[in-house]
Amino acid sequence: MPMDGLTVGFAVRELDRMLKGGRIDRITQPERDAVVMVIRAGNENHRLLLCASPNNARCHLTNMTFSNPLEPPALCMLMRKQLTGARINEIRQEEGDRIACIDMDAVNEMGDHVLRRLVLEIMGRHSNLMLLDENGRILEAARHVNAEMSRVRQIQPGMVYQAPPSQHRLDPGSLQAEELFSRLQAREGGSFSRALSEEIAGLSRVSAEELAMRVLERGETWPAQSLRAACEKLEDLFRRLPEMAAPCILRGEDGEAEDVFPFPYLSRDTSREEPCRTLSAALDRYYASRDAKDRLNQKSASMIRTLKGHVDRCSRKLAMQEEELASAERMEEYRRAGEAIHANLYQLKKGMTEAVLPDWNDPAGGSITIALDNRLTPVQNAQRYFKKYQKARSARETAAVQRDKTLEELDYLENMLMDAENCAAESELEEIRQELVRTGYMKRVTNRKQQRQLPASKPYRYRSSDGIEIDVGRNSIQNDRLTLTADGNETWLHAKDMPGSHVIIRAQGEIPLATLRQAALLAAWYSKGKNSSSVPVDYTLRKYVKKPSGAAPGKVIYTHQKTAYVTPGEDEFRKIEVITE
Repeated sequence: MPMDGLTVGFAVRELDRMLKGGRIDRITQPERDAVVMVIRAGNENHRLLLCASPNNARCHLTNMTFSNPLEPPALCMLMRKQLTGARINEIRQEEGDRIACIDMDAVNEMGDHVLRRLVLEIMGRHSNLMLLDENGRILEAARHVNAEMSRVRQIQPGMVYQAPPSQHRLDPGSLQAEELFSRLQAREGGSFSRALSEEIAGLSRVSAEELAMRVLERGETWPAQSLRAACEKLEDLFRRLPEMAAPCILRGEDGEAEDVFPFPYLSRDTSREEPCRTLSAALDRYYASRDAKDRLNQKSASMIRTLKGHVDRCSRKLAMQEEELASAERMEEYRRAGEAIHANLYQLKKGMTEAVLPDWNDPAGGSITIALDNRLTPVQNAQRYFKKYQKARSARETAAVQRDKTLEELDYLENMLMDAENCAAESELEEIRQELVRTGYMKRVTNRKQQRQLPASKPYRYRSSDGIEIDVGRNSIQNDRLTLTADGNETWLHAKDMPGSHVIIRAQGEIPLATLRQAALLAAWYSKGKNSSSVPVDYTLRKYVKKPSGAAPGKVIYTHQKTAYVTPGEDEFRKIEVITE
């Protein structure tokens, strides 16, 4: 669901009740399509989130914290100029659809009171947030839409706002049973819930199924004999909806929020529905991780593509170097072939494809079979083998060095790629970006509207069954911080010979076996071997771990290690207690 027209109706009624008459004190725009307004109402501050994200568009009060760009976007600056100090007149829904409007009494530069309106359209990838003046003209929008992007409706500053094209559906707020009956009667059966979602504005499939269940007899899919009665029940139900507000979250089997309902849905498993104090609180909890994860995936996508491109380049380069080394191993074979041809020129002639000649390098006096190019003379064939010999000898001297450098670069890139794919916070992603900028794999961001002031990321923190803290690095940069600041007598762990996190057991002396096993499990889980069985994990005291001068982030050497073998399983991983800040 969760932000269909039905839920939007409950949300705006709740917001209107809580914020009407409130004063707008502060406005920020953490994302291109999300605005947060601090509103003083009822002797307390409320943070209203208006989000036009393609995947998570919504409006509700929030307790979430956001990082803001160093320089606010144009929409934010204009809203601050136009709306700071404005009073909320009304928050309403447009004709039962997924459009929320906020009317405000603002004061312009001349000191006159003027109407300003914010319009949030929750329309999937067409979602948008617009600021309108008293004449309905667009002052600014989160997304501009020109004629090339849409011939139906343009959204540009200075244009008169036009609502999305009407789909001629019924407004649930003023639904008349007779009008609904005449529409449904023309359909002649089918799925009643589908008919409702197609004839009534703003109804999602889930909401339509819930309403259908409440007015139909058990097991009935279409009220063939009682269609008028079902429409009358729906009219009465829509009239009573505002009084039914009792928001709840539907929990999945894993305990995560799976859906949000403005009132308990009888068509769902009510035993998994958890009541919430307000719909805003329910929506805030539902979207807390989803929105952050989606945005993080969007921001990391280009970085991951760049890294994969470099990994592919290094892999091709390594294959060529391995081929050169394999060719270098045949160096002596080329020399012997050239000498044999040169010593037996009188036996050979142009056009031959193969020759069996005495091998002067064989003490036993054996022979050697040599492939010849039938387009070349015997002298040219000899020269060809001598050139191969010279090339192979040069390759042997340089290819091994170049291969080692390529292997080192490939290891670095694979570590960075794994870090980028496993990012859980924007601060982690920014640390990786800065490292890639430093090493020249990415360009520096010069747009201050994209730059953010982010705190340094912190390691994952766990508590073992013995009550001992275990810290796990989130990325290669953090691995360095974690390892190099740990006490010398604390235990350090890392998956052997593969990219992964550094793990520190925050205890000295003898480590309980259960704690050691759980730390090894974490080291395997946060490594490239996560989906493997019997992953080798090295462990030693931190004082035996050294970072070579100039080494890449997370790259260390260590001694005095022992190796444990663990198979990372999700059930065991979930049992390890997470320490929250």
